[in-house]
Amino acid sequence: MTSTSASVSAHPQRGVAFEEALRAAAEIAVHSPSSHNCQPWGVGWANGTVARRAAAALLGPAAAREHRVAQDDGEFLVLALDRERRLTALPAHGVEMLISCGAYGEILLRSLAAQGWTADRIRFLDLPPAGPGTADGAAGRVFGDRWPRAWAPLCVVRLRRTPTPAEDLTELRATVRARRTNRGPYESAGVDPAVLARLAPPRPGPALLRAAPEHGPEVTVRHVVADAERAAVADLVSRHGGRDFSHPLAWTETHAFIRRDEAEAEARGDGFTLGQLFGPMSPPRRLGLRIALAPPTMRMLRHAGYHRILARQLAAMVRRSPAVVALGFHEEAPGAGSAVRGGAVLADYWLGATRAGLVLHPVSVVLQHDDVRAELERRLGLPGRAFFMSRLGLPVTDFPPSHRRAAHRAVRRV
Repeated sequence: MTSTSASVSAHPQRGVAFEEALRAAAEIAVHSPSSHNCQPWGVGWANGTVARRAAAALLGPAAAREHRVAQDDGEFLVLALDRERRLTALPAHGVEMLISCGAYGEILLRSLAAQGWTADRIRFLDLPPAGPGTADGAAGRVFGDRWPRAWAPLCVVRLRRTPTPAEDLTELRATVRARRTNRGPYESAGVDPAVLARLAPPRPGPALLRAAPEHGPEVTVRHVVADAERAAVADLVSRHGGRDFSHPLAWTETHAFIRRDEAEAEARGDGFTLGQLFGPMSPPRRLGLRIALAPPTMRMLRHAGYHRILARQLAAMVRRSPAVVALGFHEEAPGAGSAVRGGAVLADYWLGATRAGLVLHPVSVVLQHDDVRAELERRLGLPGRAFFMSRLGLPVTDFPPSHRRAAHRAVRRV
């Protein structure tokens, strides 16, 4: 856990057990999903007097009063977006980054609850990831001088010791580590409808929402299994899936996360290798792809329609998948708090799918451009705004896990 001499707690004996639990939870949560595996999250442990007082005040008069009466009453965490690690090439990336943070926050809280630390209060701050008042870190200064200037706070959580863990930590750790994006072929047999029914709400729900039941369910989960509807999704991918490759700024940003080999991926701790994108391949094919996918090459190949070839290949994978899952906000224009909560629902869904032996392969290109997303929503009759679309099925081959940064780098004492 990141700490400096200036971040020594004013209460040196307080929170020792929680620090150990937080360290274990961060080691699990670091395997949360994020766009391009960019890991744009941060979490501040409000350990100092100023930060604890500010966190309690943000949670409302009752929490502030309880904090004044019992100074050691609970622990406070602040989930944040690390603006230095976010994607920015497309406007849709703003929502994607908040969803990634919400997924991380959900797995972190579930890992803490599995160790007997349960969230009992939460406030979503609905602060924008950038803009007036946030670009210089001013939004986080309420938590004191140790708050990282690049972090935009998203929500504040209070946790208390509970006698009974919410779930088994070992099983949760294994499920989180088993969850990964699988871009390979899936078994042609349809997914059991009973399994799909169990994955869709209502369920116990994400830990990030159980601490704030007043927000209620805000996400629709839709399973697309009919041949005609899956063909409609595949058609959109075929016609528009090349935009990622032909958009110079977006592809340059994406390519920056493609690592040369496993050694570079391990050293950087983010992004993905060609093997994680395309599966096992021969050295000549790997070299050919490295050359073809380089931004200067792509700028030339798009004139020959190479981006359309890649789109048709992805569309064929979608068409052959037994199911597609879509998650959508009820709102047309969700705020930051809604996006974070959407990420929590996504993490909860993905872990449930993993437990059922299913794998996912997000098809984000149909959501990253407003015109394509609007057509997708119209074709499938989706209300509100779709924010996640993925292939879903039983894997034929395994895909390697992506590398992650050291867990402690995302956690700070404040």
